Amino acid sequence: MTDTEHSERAPVQVAVVDDDYRIRDTINRYVRRTGCETQLFADGEDCLNALGSRTFDIVVTDLQMPGIGGLEVLKNVKEKSPSTDVIIVTGNADKATAIQALKLGAFDFFEKPVEPTELMETIKRTVRFRTAVQERDRFAEQVSFLSQREAKQWGIESFVGRSAAIKKILRDVQLVQRATSTSVLIVGESGTGKELVARAIHYGGPRASAPFIPVNCAAVPSELAESILFGHTKGSFTGATASKRGCFEVADGGTLFLDEIGDMPAAMQTKLLRVLEDGVVTPVGGSKGTQVDVRVVAATNANLQERIGNGAFRADLYYRLAAYTITVPPLRDRKEEIPLLAEHFAKTLSSEMGITAPSLSGEVLEVLKTHSFPGNVRELRNVIERALIESCGREVKTSHLHFLQAAVPGSGDGATSVSPASPPREGSTARTVEELGEELPLNLKEAEAVLIRRAMAATGENVSAAARLLGINRTKLYRKLATVQNA
Repeated sequence: MTDTEHSERAPVQVAVVDDDYRIRDTINRYVRRTGCETQLFADGEDCLNALGSRTFDIVVTDLQMPGIGGLEVLKNVKEKSPSTDVIIVTGNADKATAIQALKLGAFDFFEKPVEPTELMETIKRTVRFRTAVQERDRFAEQVSFLSQREAKQWGIESFVGRSAAIKKILRDVQLVQRATSTSVLIVGESGTGKELVARAIHYGGPRASAPFIPVNCAAVPSELAESILFGHTKGSFTGATASKRGCFEVADGGTLFLDEIGDMPAAMQTKLLRVLEDGVVTPVGGSKGTQVDVRVVAATNANLQERIGNGAFRADLYYRLAAYTITVPPLRDRKEEIPLLAEHFAKTLSSEMGITAPSLSGEVLEVLKTHSFPGNVRELRNVIERALIESCGREVKTSHLHFLQAAVPGSGDGATSVSPASPPREGSTARTVEELGEELPLNLKEAEAVLIRRAMAATGENVSAAARLLGINRTKLYRKLATVQNA
């Protein structure tokens, strides 16, 4: 604590209670040397009467006094003001009385004649203790405030849009917030805002003050998935130099968000189902399970029914996860929201960049509305961000708009960078090496690395689009990317 912070705090208020005025004055003198303010009382009754109209931070009281004695003062002070610390001073100390005083909540107990250094050190220690408690409580309030701020940031207030689809999502989120243990499955294309929905469910409900732990199942190597979700014990596998809690334990009391659940390996699906059914997590290499209270919210852009049909996804896990399903429609199905979202991103991104939010002309908004946005809301945000950079904080023009035309499900659009005036390229998603802009080496491994790098560059580092371009699934591409990056 700095001197400024200390000076801004109100002085510690101390009540000194003793029927001997000489001792009372002596204690008063020493207490005031510590910077505290004091009020003196000749007996316990006067002190307790004063507690009816004010509170003291510390009470220093004699034990043996006419009328109400020190133990009675201690008991009454603790009943009326539990946070007040009481120090007992006595000339007739015995072990039994000291123990009784401490059991009743006395902060300290020492004998007369009063040793000035000991008394002042006791007062200072009491003040330090009180300060620590206040700091703890202040920190707890800050944590609560942060949770409320996150709830506002990630709650339903964060949804931008007025369409019937958005209103339905808001209704769904509000309904499922009340059912704190119900598993939720969020379905929608990549970039539609599924994680935003998951965060709104968490931060708008009773679990808001507990952790929200997101896990991208597609990015988790299959051999490490069990350890990441359930934890492991020391020595359970090569490299396990210490025990570590898994995501389920970290999220205890809160929400575990399993993104791209359709890409979870089959073996992990079985283990996840077991945890969802009994709430017990057993770490890799461990024999004892831990009970957890975690709400699971899963998301997918895959057709899980199709995957169930071809044996890639467990039907029983699907029904366990999809206790409540929320569908997030693609942006192309709610184009009326594009201007509103564009203005929203222009404002928030400008604030992050430290520039004045530029205006978006009607022409710009109309061009935005004509685009199919295969990357959905995420793509729109990226388009606006690049436009703000190119416009240098001035008015955004159509020349500042750059779209990435990736394949839209059910369409034949190719994946190519086009200007607003250029029509999407017709044909297959297959591309030639010349179009990717780099001659392939003869070495197969090096050729694969070139194709992966060029596909990622051509799709703006969008893994889903790059995987479609290469004709492989995202899980395989993630693994190949790791190989390419480590090469």
